[in-house]
Amino acid sequence: MKVTTGIDIIEVERIKEAILEMEDSFLNKIYTEKEIEYCNKSEIMKYQHFAARFAAKEAVFKSISKYIDGREDALWKDIEVVNIESGKPEINVDKLTKNMAKTANNIKLKNVDISISHIKEYAVASAVAVWEDNSHLSL
Repeated sequence: MKVTTGIDIIEVERIKEAILEMEDSFLNKIYTEKEIEYCNKSEIMKYQHFAARFAAKEAVFKSISKYIDGREDALWKDIEVVNIESGKPEINVDKLTKNMAKTANNIKLKNVDISISHIKEYAVASAVAVWEDNSHLSL
């Protein structure tokens, strides 16, 4: 087993400006339909939610970047933040691994744990990726 980490912080205002300036083109490039629906439910904290998900996507990317080929735009939407019944955010790992480039040395992504927090001005997220290392099985 291998573990890799990533962290990101973003100014909420930066995400708000991008959404207001580029509207649907920004939203549809970065976020899935589920994420947009979730963030838009909270009119008061809408931009904090978008910023937190942006930070989570960046943190996840940083945690997996060692084992993927390049940075493809499609990866933004492959990293999907969903909330379980308790409200805890999680990464839809099935969606991520389905479209992820082949990993090197028989290493397979098993899970990504995330933590997200936000206040009026900032959103922060950390990610811990757990990899199944089968390199010892290679000949």
